[in-house]
Amino acid sequence: MVIFEDIEDVETWLDPLDYIEFWKEIADWRVFALGDREHCDDQIARGIVDQETVLYCLKAQARITLTQRFGLKPRIIEPTAAKYLASTH
Repeated sequence: MVIFEDIEDVETWLDPLDYIEFWKEIADWRVFALGDREHCDDQIARGIVDQETVLYCLKAQARITLTQRFGLKPRIIEPTAAKYLASTH
């Protein structure tokens, strides 16, 4: 199972997943209720919405849920010069 340290970790994990991979990978996290996949599959099959749009929305919901569940914050990137700015004379 993946360990998330920040929001960008979740995004990096989700980004490359296609529709089928997404459902396999997200299952262990229990982000969605039973029947959600069947509902999405039905909407796609009936042509109500395209798979790309559904996947985009599912990934957004997964990111939000995991971010809230684990209290994740954005990654803080410390500039290279930061250590020099903190020194005292």
